[in-house]
Amino acid sequence: MTMTDHDLKTLAARGISEAEALEQLNRFKTGFPYLKIIDSATPGSGILRLTPEQQQAAADRWQTFVDDGGQACKFVPASGAASRMFKALFNFVDGGTDTPAPGSDVEQVLENIEKFAFFPALNAVCIHNFGKSVKDLRAEGKNRDIIAAIIGGSGLNYGQLPKGLLQFHKYDGGSRTPLEEQIAEGAATATRPGGTLHLHFTVSPDHRRLFEQKLAEVIPAAEAKYGIKIDAQLSEQKASTDTIAANPDGTPFRTDDGSLLFRPGGHGALIANLNDIDAAVVFIKNIDNVVPDSHREATVKWKKILAGELILVHDKIASYLRALHSGTSTIELQREMIEFLHSTLNVRDPRMKTLSDADLEGFLIEKLNRPLRVCGMVVNEGEPGGGPFIAVNPDGSSSPQILESHQIAPDYKELMAKATHFNPVDLVCYIADIDGKHYNLPDYVDRATGFISRKSAQGRELQALELPGLWNGAMSDWNTVFVEVPAATFNPVKTVNDLLRPSHQ
Repeated sequence: MTMTDHDLKTLAARGISEAEALEQLNRFKTGFPYLKIIDSATPGSGILRLTPEQQQAAADRWQTFVDDGGQACKFVPASGAASRMFKALFNFVDGGTDTPAPGSDVEQVLENIEKFAFFPALNAVCIHNFGKSVKDLRAEGKNRDIIAAIIGGSGLNYGQLPKGLLQFHKYDGGSRTPLEEQIAEGAATATRPGGTLHLHFTVSPDHRRLFEQKLAEVIPAAEAKYGIKIDAQLSEQKASTDTIAANPDGTPFRTDDGSLLFRPGGHGALIANLNDIDAAVVFIKNIDNVVPDSHREATVKWKKILAGELILVHDKIASYLRALHSGTSTIELQREMIEFLHSTLNVRDPRMKTLSDADLEGFLIEKLNRPLRVCGMVVNEGEPGGGPFIAVNPDGSSSPQILESHQIAPDYKELMAKATHFNPVDLVCYIADIDGKHYNLPDYVDRATGFISRKSAQGRELQALELPGLWNGAMSDWNTVFVEVPAATFNPVKTVNDLLRPSHQ
């Protein structure tokens, strides 16, 4: 394809090179390869199941890190609108009846309406809009009016707001949004009394102002309540991470005025935002995986354990790298390093058997001197999510990877079926080297791990390119440790009725 002068100017304005655009377009022709998988990660074979003593040692190490002034940041992807939470409600409002189907999601919402944290606000909206309370509307069978008041623009507008700003949990005298619960969780895990809690939310441009207003409203009270300072930053997906769209035949999709069409590259684009974080340690967790104070004990406990395990592993890596850099590593110590790569980081590489002593030192430095992450893994009880596997990397080595179904070939179905755990997106990362210099995280992305989806624009079908996922291919070349965590730490809200689960009440 030849780019026009207008195309090149458009690319330059977005910070995308012509070579990058052509590479993306070529992907529509070649597709993305499946990953070669050695095995699913299971306890004792890729997933750590920490003993009570190991749990305590990790929690103690984290507390020491925090007490010594170690800086951490909570990185929370929060750009998504809540529309998918209310899909059933939209369908009901667009339907031709006020009577929900028996046993349907809408019937469950209506029968439990007063249990939702947003009920007082909803009741006020109904009185304002219809001159009647929710109870009165229910008695008259005007159920579509109630549901429309939840999702519609003349009501709570929950169908268009970001999930992070919905009222999730009831408290005496009010309610809290996921944004506020992330602050509460961070205060309990990522800082010490009198310290500073660093938060970073990635948001959409459409919702940024709403987040700014909410933060300005809640931060002063939170600082007083928890006895800390709160530094909250917001960022948006960068235009340079948008991907070019293609027609079904792989040619560039052009809008009615002839311009190239670009689309957001998915959550994998956030590796660029994560790369800008000014902290060595970063917690990553989805905005909706929060619980109220009364159910937070397990979450706080295991957040500290994961973070402490991260520091313990980093301590060992730092000691090995200092020995290698100083030339003081012995053959015995290098053997210990190889065993550490095998047993702790689950890294295997056939080259290790043939390397000379001098080459082995360089190899060990290469494998140890990388970003590090510790990832919580939950026993699979039917919840959605990617899974932990041991996969082969482009350089021929194998290591733990979080994979989504689209990355796994159909002939691996048996291997997938025996997987015991899934990824709840509960990560703690170390993104600086032993001298405190930040890694350039885009350098560690496996760009062959994206995928292609079918979308439409201006009434026409198109192909969209999704970048390697943030905790999938975007972290492919990191050192990774999987740790089993209890299901009590995973409480996502995918539909509005998830808020009726005991963990959210």
